[in-house]
Amino acid sequence: MPPSSVFVPRRPLIVATGNPGKLQELRALLADLPFDLHGLGELGAVSPEETGASFLENALLKARHAAAAAGVAAIADDSGLEVDALGGAPGIFSARYAGAGADDAANNAKLLDALAGMCSEQRRARYRCALVFVFEPSDTAPLIAEGVWEGTIVDTPRGSGGFGYDPYFWLPDLGVTAAQLNLSDKNRLSHRGIAMRALRDQLVARERLARDAPTVRP
Repeated sequence: MPPSSVFVPRRPLIVATGNPGKLQELRALLADLPFDLHGLGELGAVSPEETGASFLENALLKARHAAAAAGVAAIADDSGLEVDALGGAPGIFSARYAGAGADDAANNAKLLDALAGMCSEQRRARYRCALVFVFEPSDTAPLIAEGVWEGTIVDTPRGSGGFGYDPYFWLPDLGVTAAQLNLSDKNRLSHRGIAMRALRDQLVARERLARDAPTVRP
């Protein structure tokens, strides 16, 4: 039985992001499940302040905020880049590493400046993702999954795909950056792809359990 067969009918699902790259990735990753994905921006709602101390805390607060704004189930991720030589920075501040409102170019410029003169061994890094699915804002048993993608940081950007730090995130085993991968390969290998597959397995199991539960009659 294919996973999607336990999901009927199709349901709306809010993705708690205003990042079109993330929305595109999640749409591709969930393409075989009967959810109609919509970005938080389509509701005219703003993202909450990310006050959590970890990727997971931020993902939880974003998912609950989106579910409250839309009145339907929501999915949120918080992800970022951790560089060993920088003590795990930029970490949860990856999207605003160069300051509030910073764009990818500014964030990457600050990262390269911080790593100037360091050898490749010191440039070991990883993308980390925490992904959360809530059926409602007060969901007491949210589905949670995490993924990690190992790599290193190079000085010269390569590739035009992806977003964020992807042009500088080098994958030694493949000899390419994340930005040089096509979307299918990136979703298969990435931190978000790993987390999404783990979360989808949980979601399928939960839905199947609900479907097969015996009906209690008065």
